[in-house]
Amino acid sequence: MSDDTKEEPTKKEVAQASAGAEGRVNTKAFGIVTIAIFSSRILGLVREMLLAALFAGENRKWLDCFNQAFRTPNLLRDLFAEGALSTAFVTTFSKKMQSEGDESAWQLARKMLTLAAVFMSIISVFGVLLAPFIIRLLSPGWITETPEKIEYTVRLAQIMYPFILLVSLAALVMAMLNAKRVFGMPAVSSTFFNIGSMVVGGLVGWWIDPTFGKDALIGFAVGTLAGGLLQLLVQLPSLRKVGFKFRPDFGWKDSGVSKVLSLMWPAVLSGSAVQINVMLSSIFASCLVIKDGPVTWLGQAFRLVQLPLGLFGVAVATVTVPAMSRLATEGVTPAFRHMLGRGLKLVFLMTLPAAVGLAILAEPIISLIFQRGRYTAYDTHMAAIALQSYAWGLVFFSSIKVIQPAFYAIERRFVPLVVSLVAVAVSATMNTITVFWLKLGHEWLALSTSVSAFVNFALLFYAMRKVAGDLDSKGLAINAGKLLVSVICMAAVCWICNATLLAHFTEKALVLRILFLCVTIGGAAAVYFGMNALLKNEEVAEFGTILRRKLGRK
Repeated sequence: MSDDTKEEPTKKEVAQASAGAEGRVNTKAFGIVTIAIFSSRILGLVREMLLAALFAGENRKWLDCFNQAFRTPNLLRDLFAEGALSTAFVTTFSKKMQSEGDESAWQLARKMLTLAAVFMSIISVFGVLLAPFIIRLLSPGWITETPEKIEYTVRLAQIMYPFILLVSLAALVMAMLNAKRVFGMPAVSSTFFNIGSMVVGGLVGWWIDPTFGKDALIGFAVGTLAGGLLQLLVQLPSLRKVGFKFRPDFGWKDSGVSKVLSLMWPAVLSGSAVQINVMLSSIFASCLVIKDGPVTWLGQAFRLVQLPLGLFGVAVATVTVPAMSRLATEGVTPAFRHMLGRGLKLVFLMTLPAAVGLAILAEPIISLIFQRGRYTAYDTHMAAIALQSYAWGLVFFSSIKVIQPAFYAIERRFVPLVVSLVAVAVSATMNTITVFWLKLGHEWLALSTSVSAFVNFALLFYAMRKVAGDLDSKGLAINAGKLLVSVICMAAVCWICNATLLAHFTEKALVLRILFLCVTIGGAAAVYFGMNALLKNEEVAEFGTILRRKLGRK
């Protein structure tokens, strides 16, 4: 009995000691990645604001075409480039670097870059050739009622398909740098995508049509390619600094390549549930009673959800996944479980208030960001109700980014695959019922995506407990209770401010709108983190210690 009582604290100490160095690196890396991704997401939002101001209102049908045309290249990016391929590669690359050294890892990288270049080139060519069929498949509701939208969407899609080649190479380079613990430039690279797409898109669009009619969107399609190229090029100097030298390598009959591919193909489906559900929403959106606008409103709402998703979910995953992969070389150890649990707690801490804030303040946020130029109050309301529905899934979208790669790290890749198939089935069933039976609006399509994400995360968490053992469930439950109390207090602040300070929002001057919304968000955040501090939430205390140290150094 005495031996047992001594053993448990020892295991905990071993876990913390084993993960200690990783944790210190992760804390610093998380800050770097968060700032970089924040800059990128803000510029992505500016890009959406520019498109909305130029092409909303009476031109919203053509903006629908642009968003639908980019849907497939963007899905392929999420599935292959920044999803399955990146996750499978960084897992294998990190383990190979840990066990066999840098040169062996670089050899794998050269083979995968060559393979990705060849394969994605073929995909791009087929995408261009099959665009008429693909767009009709994605937009069945437009075929008979708005055939002119089909024709224009095909034209835009054929321009943008090569984007998948550029972004796939950029994602592999990013994965290599992350595995070498270089996080800043890879995270910043998507900022250059947004800059390139806006600058080149705006200039070419103006050259084609100075009044920014529908044909100016062709310029923004060209700008998408320019942004993808820039995202790749800006990372190459950092890659050279860590010692990588590229040369084509067609030796694809390699155990490392086979390992990446064996991890990747199940991950294509298992890692794509959210993206496939978003695409399903756009497919069903073309079948709604309102034909012009739903695709754009759903896209704008999800763009706002992606801001905290990228800031916290993707940022935590970016620095946690390589660490979990290195720890998993020794099996499912206490250190591995500690790292995973820590990542989930950080995600819960940061995304729960963001979700509640977006849900309550959806209309003033959409109004402040988008309502200018050709974007009307009607557009604001329709995008806001979609945002409210997406917001409830934010915690689960983000948590999936952390827990799903953990299965690949411990080589249980088929678990996420089965779970994702279930999640997609849930979304498709809900969409069918809401659109064809109940004749409900586009906001229900967004809600089905959120419900599907909850099902996805719940099943993954249950499966991980079965595979890896207890993930400090008691600690997570206590942490969740503290977060719930804190977020209820925060929600009260948001609701009161929305009913008073933000009432008649669009009638106020722009400066006052910005000021009042910032005061509301700042006050709500202060209440949330203040309550967490009073309740002695360990993650908040850790962030406070780090912040004081950094301020002390300055």
